[in-house]
Amino acid sequence: MNKHQFWMSRFIFVAVCASLSASLQVFSDVFIYWRDSLPNDFWRFWTAHWVHVGWIHFILNLLAFVCLPFIFPHVKNRQLLILIVTISPCISLGFYYLMPYIEAYAGFSDVLHGLYVAVALVSLRYRKERKFAALVLALIVLKVIWENTFGQTGTAQLIGSPVLIESHLLGAIAGAAAGGLYLLYTQFKLAKS
Repeated sequence: MNKHQFWMSRFIFVAVCASLSASLQVFSDVFIYWRDSLPNDFWRFWTAHWVHVGWIHFILNLLAFVCLPFIFPHVKNRQLLILIVTISPCISLGFYYLMPYIEAYAGFSDVLHGLYVAVALVSLRYRKERKFAALVLALIVLKVIWENTFGQTGTAQLIGSPVLIESHLLGAIAGAAAGGLYLLYTQFKLAKS
């Protein structure tokens, strides 16, 4: 794949994800995480992370998502899609079984935490990306520790809704598990060859 195709595939991937999320936003009540509707409305385990409490919330998450495939050049669109599809229900299941007090949820920031952790962990393998990946991991760890120790940042006022900081922690844990499993898998493949 040449450089032009690479960048076009990134733009198309981001555009498709943004369009899907914006489309779901129109009917967000059907897609958010409502504890009382689960597990009958099983799609909510995935879609809750694609809808937001408002358009400002959507734009903030979209901006963070747009950066990811461009600042980590080794990650493939297919890998990002697999991560999104697997991290989303892991977080929702965490809400459902570990945090039954969470009645409703909407937002992609938890999945973003997972994506950034997973991709940064895997990017530690690449010499040119190692320092940046370590910085990203350190910042996410510090952010999650700060949120769970001192509370929310000013984001809640900006989006007009409380930030569910537990979701960021679950996302980071799911991302660390996904990244760790991928690293173990690649090591196992190398050892076999």
